[in-house]
Amino acid sequence: MSSGSLALLAFAPILLAGILLIGFRLPARHAMPVVFLVTALIGYSAWDMTLNRILASSLQGLVITVGVLWIIFGAILLLNTLKHSGAIATIRSGFTDITPDRRIQAIIIVWLFGSFIEGASGFGTPAAIVAPLLVAVGFPAMAAVMLGMMVQSTPVSFGAVGTPIIVGVTTGLDQNTISGQLTDAGSSWDSYLQLITTEVALTHAVVGVLMPLLMVTMMTRFFGRNKSWKEGLEVMPFALFAGVAFVVPYAITGALLGPEFPSLLGGLIGLAVVTTAAKKGFLIPQKTWNFAEKKDWPAEWMGTLEMKLDDIAAHPMSGFRAWLPYVLMGIILVISRTVEPVKQFFVSIGVSFSNILGEAGINAGVQPLYLPGGILVMVVIATFFIHRMTARAMTEAVKESGGVLLSAGFVLLFTIPMVRIMINSGVNLADLPSMPLAMAAWMADAVGGIYPLMAPTVGALGAFLAGSNTVSNMMFSQFQFGVAQSLGLSTALMVAVQAVGAAAGNMIAIHNVVAASATVGLLGREGQTLRKTIWPTLYYLVVTGLLTLLAAYGLGLTDPLMN
Repeated sequence: MSSGSLALLAFAPILLAGILLIGFRLPARHAMPVVFLVTALIGYSAWDMTLNRILASSLQGLVITVGVLWIIFGAILLLNTLKHSGAIATIRSGFTDITPDRRIQAIIIVWLFGSFIEGASGFGTPAAIVAPLLVAVGFPAMAAVMLGMMVQSTPVSFGAVGTPIIVGVTTGLDQNTISGQLTDAGSSWDSYLQLITTEVALTHAVVGVLMPLLMVTMMTRFFGRNKSWKEGLEVMPFALFAGVAFVVPYAITGALLGPEFPSLLGGLIGLAVVTTAAKKGFLIPQKTWNFAEKKDWPAEWMGTLEMKLDDIAAHPMSGFRAWLPYVLMGIILVISRTVEPVKQFFVSIGVSFSNILGEAGINAGVQPLYLPGGILVMVVIATFFIHRMTARAMTEAVKESGGVLLSAGFVLLFTIPMVRIMINSGVNLADLPSMPLAMAAWMADAVGGIYPLMAPTVGALGAFLAGSNTVSNMMFSQFQFGVAQSLGLSTALMVAVQAVGAAAGNMIAIHNVVAASATVGLLGREGQTLRKTIWPTLYYLVVTGLLTLLAAYGLGLTDPLMN
């Protein structure tokens, strides 16, 4: 079978998912079971995977699904807890006190608070947290999901305290061989990884600075009463200011301190700077922008999550107490990732499965305390006492949140196992590369010297499949390294843009869209969200590709491994 035919077959499940979700507008609960079956059939017939490996991959996906659902449950439970405690009413009025302009609110909540959450926890948590929060403060559910997906871009490469670099790139590259080559060249693995980190941070800083502006212009165009791009562009000065307020500390942290804290500190510093500026009216347009009246919203914008704040009998609450659960969440997330004894304790509690059904390398596990879901539940328990809630209010919050799992779980039961079959298809009786690698190899052969333009798209493809920058880096870092060597280009640069592209791919990752949609009761309309988030994804990939071409050929970037 030719490499082109192989790549086309490997791409078939992705193409089918796009046709069903975007073309035919089928809900994911109908589309993804079909895509799963087609993927399994291709793996069995074309890749000659054993039935045992396909089944083991599916079981691995089911275990991973449990962890994803745990995160969703924790996020929606915290939101419902704050709703029933009365905190959301206070938070909503707090944002109104800063400014009633929805464009400014979106930038502060999504771009800055969302980036902070990404830096602390990653794994799709920002969308699962900011989407229901936006609904709570008065945004349409579909707008909330779109915005929540868009923040899963610039901060993602350094999400979860640097996991996509520290784990994804490190395990995705042949560290032993490369370390020997670096030693021979008078360098070291640590300095090489820092070079990659610096190039990731600088690339994201250049491309990502426009993301707040893209967010608000897409919001006013698709969800404004006038369907106007211009109304979004009216906040360009403030949006660019917010972009710079995040990317400057983000880039400096990445270049000087490494991959653990760029998103975390960028979000925290940016949030403090931009919120203070907004309160003083700095760069905020005189004309306030808002959505149309809720009664005029199309039904497709509306989710089943409702925030009937006026119906909740809650005692008045200070802004500090209302926000304290989110502060606690950030603190616990950071401590659990950076304080080694605490991290080891959290990681030690869980269940893991190695070599499932005897298949080498197919492992999975769930660590309920270490996953963001467990930390969110801890915060919920603390909130019960901090906000002096009644048992009845807490019971209602748990009941409402539990219902989310039934609808979200069904879709993810097929989506994640489908992805694992594709990733694990590299072990087969036909001696073929895995489906993702087959697609990537064909692309490299087809485009030749202009491959740097396409390199970010390879990273995005991995994230689209796996919903994870980390997993995409695991799959494709060594491939990108090899292509760079064959073209005589900087290997560090190509691995860096792999990580950047993978971050962009999170905006269109199917099971991330499902997870975010579940938190606002919008399941079944994933295709509508993907039709919107594909545009900022294309922006990110095209601009990153052009910057890579310039860096590779125009600036002649080098690294210790270049001849």
